[in-house]
Amino acid sequence: MENLSLNDPPPGSFDQAPQQPPVPLLPPQMFTTAAQLLDLTDKKLMVALRDGKKLIGVLRSWDQFGNLVLQGTVERMYVQNLFADVPRGVFLIRGENVLLLGEIDLDREDDIPKGFQEAPADHVFQLLKKEKEAKKEKDKTRHARLRALGFEGEQGVEGL
Repeated sequence: MENLSLNDPPPGSFDQAPQQPPVPLLPPQMFTTAAQLLDLTDKKLMVALRDGKKLIGVLRSWDQFGNLVLQGTVERMYVQNLFADVPRGVFLIRGENVLLLGEIDLDREDDIPKGFQEAPADHVFQLLKKEKEAKKEKDKTRHARLRALGFEGEQGVEGL
């Protein structure tokens, strides 16, 4: 009986193909897919969403689409030189809405951001609401001016 190993050619094979060296594995920081989230699991993250919200929480789960589950989540709202944290609990984020995410430095997480003061959430929310309304009005005026010059917005485009 012969002692064969995995590196030996199969019995009865006449052509000896050269052995291919094994493909080296990429280091974890080289992943550009949702698999890169593996290193961030169970760590505290800040996630910026496409709608402007900023969420801070512990990443508990994720999938191949980049959908995230954050636990102990707070929504941090910034306006002018004020900020407030609103508790949100467990938060499910659809992957396509993630704009940016990063790990929170636990040694500095309790530091108040430079140039900001903590304020009551209701006050910050009202200021944020007023700021959004002012921006909406400014955009409306700008679109009206562009329309007067002959430019059409997305709503004015007719299908072909």
